[in-house]
Parts: sequence; C-alpha cells; structure tokens
Amino acid sequence: MRFEVLILGNSSATPMYGRHPTAQVLNFNEQFFLIDCGEGTQMQLVRYGIKSHRINHIFISHLHGDHYLGLPGLLSSQHLMGRKAALHLYGPPALQEILDVQFRHSGVQLQYDLIFHPTNPTAEEIILDTPALKVRSFPLNHRIDCTGFRFDEAQAAPRLNIELVERYHIPKSYLSLLKRGIDYVGKDGTLFKASDFTLPVEKLRSYAYCSDTAKTPSYWSAIHGVDLLYHESTFLHDMLARAIETRHSTSVEAAEVARAVGAKKLLLGHFSARYRDLQPFLNESYPIFANTLLSEEGKWFLV
Repeated sequence: MRFEVLILGNSSATPMYGRHPTAQVLNFNEQFFLIDCGEGTQMQLVRYGIKSHRINHIFISHLHGDHYLGLPGLLSSQHLMGRKAALHLYGPPALQEILDVQFRHSGVQLQYDLIFHPTNPTAEEIILDTPALKVRSFPLNHRIDCTGFRFDEAQAAPRLNIELVERYHIPKSYLSLLKRGIDYVGKDGTLFKASDFTLPVEKLRSYAYCSDTAKTPSYWSAIHGVDLLYHESTFLHDMLARAIETRHSTSVEAAEVARAVGAKKLLLGHFSARYRDLQPFLNESYPIFANTLLSEEGKWFLV
C-alpha cells in the first residue's frame, strides 16, 4: 500500500531560486490529499502529473499567504473543469470568510460541494476518520493561529495464512470470524485458535506535518513516534534570534524536535529566501539527527 509525500513547494514567504511556496501532496493508497496551497500550486500539480480532480481533501495550516494564496485559484479551476465530486477543506475558521468574499466578488458559484471543516487552534482533534486513515490537527506555536496535521494508517483486518486454513479445512464461512479473533471449534471438538491462522500485522505508518512553528514542547506529544516528520526549518542556526522573533525554527531545532519525539525520519522544509544553497541545513541537522532529508521539489518521500 502506497504511503508517500510529494513536495510541490518548499520555500517560505516568497518564491526564490526556482523554489515555490509551501504545498505537498500525500498519496495514501491512491487517495490524494493536498497539504497547504501556496501560490502556483495548481501549476505544480500539472508539472508533476497530479490530476487535481483526484484530490478530495485539502488541509490548510494557517492564513499566511505562502500557505494558502493558491487555494482560490485551484478551487475556481476545479469549477471550470466541471468537477462534480464534493471537496472537503480543513483550515482556520476565517478561511471560510476569505473564500466567500473571493467568490462573491468574482461572481463564481461553485458547481460542486465545498465542505468546510474549521480546525481548532487550541486543542488536538481528529478531523478525518476513515477505516484506512485517521487525520488529526494539533496546535503549533506561530505568530497567528496555526495547526499541524498528523496522518495515521488505521489498523487493517488481519490477513489469513491461507496455507494453514486449507490444511486444516477451516470452512470458508468461518474465515471472517477468524479475522475478528474468534477461535474455531472443529466437528471433533478440536480448538483452533484464531491467532494461529493469521499473519503478523504489518507496522502502521504515520506522517506528521509541522508547517510554521517555534520550537516548543507544546506539540511534541502530537507527533511522538511518527515515521516521517516534516518540520519547518526556515533559518540556519546562526539566525536563531530571528527565528525566535518570527516564531519559526532553525535546522538545528528541527533536528532536536525529531530526536525528542522519536521520529524515524526528518524532512526539512520552508526555507527562507535568503538561502540559495540548502546543503548547510543538512550539515547542521546531521550531527543531531542523522536520518534527515531535504524536501526537494518534485521528489516523492516514502512514509
């Protein structure tokens, strides 16, 4: 089952050096989720071969322009392309007002249902719960209300060991009960334990997205033990004072967070336009958290 992230944009504030404002696509078993939507996102979707009509859920972390200004255009384009399927949008409550004003003054009446789910900037909440995937929002520490998002693979039903099932002639009508952990008793009274006929459950995977935030322990419990952690690293560590002032993080701080929460991999992003060369971000992070990667645009990262 696929679980991977495509980076559409990794720049903070302004597009520079061929880098675009923040946006990502999460592919979970061929279900596509858009995370933030900076300027030019729909062009990046086209560039990297992602059909926008396959995106049914969009998550916006906060209302700084580099994280959402591409959204009105993307939603309008979906309307022009004849979208009929409902689109779920998760974001700060004020985002609804912004879109209402945009569409009212442009005379656009969307021909599909745009279902808005306001996020809570003060507490962790489950905002999407399906049999296969659970999504939580959680508060970050930025200059304005801002939330991160965590995507957790849900526990699937155990897979049966077909070889054993056939060897012991377990009736087909009972197989679904074995998956639910219910033991089978044969006609001769022999007890067959359900656990003996199911294969080990694969480890569940998780992805956490921390868009803009100062390094504070307030959100660490929400991302504890995550497999892949995207954490903003706007500045190199010699700009720590500026990071504190703007409530952003440095590459060193992102690595410290990844280490503290027991993440398996760290993905750095949201790079300031002051930096052309991004290698120093890795150089600073490696000594603290070795399994660190740069969020390169156009590249897929496995969760």
